[in-house]
Amino acid sequence: MLGLVKKIFGDANEREVKRLMRTVEQINELEPKISKLSDEDLRGKTTEFKIRLAEGGDELIDLLPEAFAVVREASVRVFDKRHYDVQLIGGMVLHDGKIAEMKTGEGKTLVATLPVYLNALLDKGVHVVTVNDYLAQRDSEQMGQLYNFLGLTVGCNMHGLTHDEKQAAYACDITYGTNNEFGFDYLRDNMVLYKEQMVQRPLYFAVIDEVDSILVDEARTPLIISGQAAKSTELYFTADRFVSRLKDEEDYTIDVKLRSVTLSESGVEKTERAFGIENLFDHANVLLYHHIQQALKAHAIMKRDVDYIVQDEEVIIVDEFTGRLMAGRRYSDGLHQAIEAKEQIKVQNESMTLATITFQNYFRMYRKLAGMTGTAKTEEEEFKKIYGLDVIQVPTNRTMIREDIADVVYKTENGKFKAVVEEIVQRHSKNQPVLVGTVSIENSEKLSELLKRRGVAHKVLNAKYHAEEAEIISRAGQSGAVTIATNMAGRGTDILLGDEVAGIGGLHIMGTERHESRRIDNQLRGRAGRQGDPGSSQFYLSLEDELMRRFGADNIMSMMERLGFEEDQPIESRLISRAIESAQKRVEGSNFDTRKIVLQYDDVMNQQREIIYKQRREVLYSENIRQIVQEMITPVIDRIVEAHCPSDEVPEDWGLQEIVDYAQGTFLHEGMITKDDLWGKEKEEIVEFLNGKVNDLYNQREEEIGPETMREFEKVVVLRAVDSKWMDHIDAMDQLRQGIHLRAYGGTDPLREYQFEGFEMFKEMIDNIQEEVTKYIMKAQVESNLERQEVAKGQTETGGSSEPKEKRPVKKDERVGRNDPCPCGSGKKYKQCHGQQG
Repeated sequence: MLGLVKKIFGDANEREVKRLMRTVEQINELEPKISKLSDEDLRGKTTEFKIRLAEGGDELIDLLPEAFAVVREASVRVFDKRHYDVQLIGGMVLHDGKIAEMKTGEGKTLVATLPVYLNALLDKGVHVVTVNDYLAQRDSEQMGQLYNFLGLTVGCNMHGLTHDEKQAAYACDITYGTNNEFGFDYLRDNMVLYKEQMVQRPLYFAVIDEVDSILVDEARTPLIISGQAAKSTELYFTADRFVSRLKDEEDYTIDVKLRSVTLSESGVEKTERAFGIENLFDHANVLLYHHIQQALKAHAIMKRDVDYIVQDEEVIIVDEFTGRLMAGRRYSDGLHQAIEAKEQIKVQNESMTLATITFQNYFRMYRKLAGMTGTAKTEEEEFKKIYGLDVIQVPTNRTMIREDIADVVYKTENGKFKAVVEEIVQRHSKNQPVLVGTVSIENSEKLSELLKRRGVAHKVLNAKYHAEEAEIISRAGQSGAVTIATNMAGRGTDILLGDEVAGIGGLHIMGTERHESRRIDNQLRGRAGRQGDPGSSQFYLSLEDELMRRFGADNIMSMMERLGFEEDQPIESRLISRAIESAQKRVEGSNFDTRKIVLQYDDVMNQQREIIYKQRREVLYSENIRQIVQEMITPVIDRIVEAHCPSDEVPEDWGLQEIVDYAQGTFLHEGMITKDDLWGKEKEEIVEFLNGKVNDLYNQREEEIGPETMREFEKVVVLRAVDSKWMDHIDAMDQLRQGIHLRAYGGTDPLREYQFEGFEMFKEMIDNIQEEVTKYIMKAQVESNLERQEVAKGQTETGGSSEPKEKRPVKKDERVGRNDPCPCGSGKKYKQCHGQQG
């Protein structure tokens, strides 16, 4: 049926490519004219384009053919590289706010220069997002030559830059950087105390390189800025010592598919005896139960040199998708500490979240978003549903001739590795370069040991040596090279074939295990066959591989044993290949569902975050926030009056004295009002009366301390209240999120419950902010409060590759501000009296 529809209407991707080819023809027609321009006239086109846009006669789309022609000509002069027609198509796909799927070696870095230049003409700033600092720096320096030639400025936003360096990088027309750094800068900008401390401009256009890695693989990992929480770490060691004595299947059960572990009745009884408690599930034992569960997971699920490594007395997570070390990232909810206890190294304190956002919600804030990668089609539905991004497959410049050989399956892992080594030895003897992909550090080192025994020289690339990865991977196509790499280490680096390699079959790719995502397998295959080069790929599997074990390898194993298969005897079957692909599709679907759920939960926080951050920016940028403050005080008065003057009671029974007591304790001075002042008034009149008193007192305070001091005092109070309450709220929402799944046992939808309770908690937080602002604005002494203060220090960034910053305790600042009245009572400002520096 689908084939018939395609015959009648044509393929949508094909139609889009044909449409874009018409514009390519326009660009090509301009080439003779543009190529005759002098360097100065070519650079002058940038100014001309900006003027045309500013005068309003042209839109970006009107300038596209000529702007692309200018960039292509500049590239010829700067790099001696002329954009292919298919690269122009890729550039247009990106400008349209879509994902360009382009095969490895098609020059995606050069493709990005086209839409980046065009969109930079609007002076709103264009962000080019890469997966690591190395690529960000490399691309900003290389492509920066082109942009500078055309009169545009280029910045590189890397971890560790000073505040001024970051501001300068963001002020450029084009800014390169990693997804982590852009996201963390957004969070940090929404924690600053002065508008001058912000570094980012409003988010306009981002082009994401390796878009599948950033928007899919990283989507489950939120960026978190946290502060230290002082909790005892001894319980982690106590739980670890206890759990290490429990026995698998007797005291606990492991669910391989869900990667979860559960105590059995025997395990529960042993826990209760060991800790001298009657009921492990009693509310008083929640903390103990949580520690036992995390210690169990650390022992039974988390594997050293697979999920994490221990380096310099520190547990470092290994990215399951790329095999890279994720320095600075920590497992949440106490799991990281449980692993530290298991490995007998120092347990670091748990922390409190100060600010957090997922990459999904960060990148959806850009007005326009685009991406490029070699593999996106398998995740097309996710890109469309989550980000509104269409995927367009851009044709290759030269026909792909790589040979993808059918998978071979062995009975045991041992048999598989023997076969892999034999194949490497055989191809190495002909000097054919071989790149071997493994899914874990453990397997890469195992294979390396086997090759050493056979005397095969090789390089290992497995996240432990990530500093050299780009250089090593670039040489993987040289004659006789044997390279072992975890998953897609060295992504973004081109592999060029050495002399004479094309004549012996090109680069051969060997996968030692299928990944749970077809996209990761395709990335590995895509390392060979660039730009029409010869090449080949093949996967070697065993029935003991994790993916095979998770999805019914038992039946095949029984069949192979009945037929008398030896461990090094391969089986090739279309049935098995189809079963593997089917298993991968199921896992991909499951992972997509997981990311959708993460996003649905984060959307609740995102709506709240947008409200808080918007109001916070309004406070920072406004010269006078008295109206904002008064709009906070009014609901406080409304609530107290409503609470003590309910409509279903007669006025004689109203709690007027309670209103007086609250008012004098919160926003009025002692003796300013009495119960008699309120007697006989309607509810609305009481509200109006109290608002009037507050307004009079506000004016009186402003007159006493001066308008300038009052304006700063308001900002000090509001920022402190918003920041402290928001941070407590994030922590409370996180706790709610951790336990909300238990509601499912009661027959309710956990997400609906989270949305409802989250909304109620947010309303309560807003009420608390309003009450605190009201109390401090109306009653606090002004002398020692004019220094804007961070409500938490010792901040640590996780979720990315950032290094933890120095941790400091929170200190209450009791200093007198330089513009405060001097405490000596002279009436002068402190800086003009006892605050003078001698």
